[in-house]
Amino acid sequence: MTALTTRLTRALHLRHPIISAPMAFAGGGLLAAAVSRAGGLGLIGGGYGDPAWLSEQFSAAAGQRVGVGFISWSLRKSPSVLSDILKYRPAAVMLSFGDPRPFVDDIRSVGATLICQCQDMDHVMDALDAGADIIVAQGSEAGGHGALRGTLSFVPEVSDFLTRQSPQTLLLAAGGIADGRGLAAALLLGADGVLVGTRLWASSEALVKPAHHRAIVEANGDGTLRTQVADIARQIAWPRGFSARIARNAFTNRWHGHEDALEKNIAVEGPNYRQAFAEGDAEHTGVWFGEAAGLIDAIASAADIVETMAADAARHVERLGQTTRA
Repeated sequence: MTALTTRLTRALHLRHPIISAPMAFAGGGLLAAAVSRAGGLGLIGGGYGDPAWLSEQFSAAAGQRVGVGFISWSLRKSPSVLSDILKYRPAAVMLSFGDPRPFVDDIRSVGATLICQCQDMDHVMDALDAGADIIVAQGSEAGGHGALRGTLSFVPEVSDFLTRQSPQTLLLAAGGIADGRGLAAALLLGADGVLVGTRLWASSEALVKPAHHRAIVEANGDGTLRTQVADIARQIAWPRGFSARIARNAFTNRWHGHEDALEKNIAVEGPNYRQAFAEGDAEHTGVWFGEAAGLIDAIASAADIVETMAADAARHVERLGQTTRA
């Protein structure tokens, strides 16, 4: 079977053009290490920047070559978190949802690859101006925070733009990619690889409660929505233009569309949300997965996910080549 060798695999010395999304609270050191051992690159989810948690996760990675990702606007509030984490010499640092410029020099100083996740063309141009090595074109199908562009049209638009303006910059596709078909399609759209979140959220190594895992296995692609209610309940003030894709459940049924009422009752509903999340309740808190849920019917190991995705994609690409030559 033909191996999927791309500019990404050559640049980062990977066997497969697959990087795990740095999912806050779910993408820990065990998952990142497992993805890297399987031939991709695992990213620890730095999220809002908890230094103690991040230190634990790098320890859990047990020396495996991994990277890390941060929410840029939150990192600006505690820039020392990045300095602390760069001591682990991550292979890559991914920045999302804000200006990467304040952090670029520090990231470069340890030789890490700079990955910038983008949700529209303005973000792409800004990331290029900051000197990103890799651009992630994230479609709205993705779980967690994002914006409104769809993966199918956004990825080739970014690919065309990079070809004209910055051909050395690599491109990853993200949003709704959960199997070999998605990886093969991303390559055909002009990406050099993929950033995978939801499918690896549904892995045995992810820091996800059992009831939340059951919820994704039982859900189909219609079982999520974009909303702000989780951020309101957590009292996290996200910048305008971003919302979160989470599972439809009792929590979203009650509060989506009634955000003002949720804010008025936050003294009660905020603690209720946090308690439900801590207890692994899948109905009364945010359950953070994307539209790719409809392609997932079992929880699997990260190695099985990465290797199966890569092998299936190679078969699809090879079959397409045979078809076009016929």
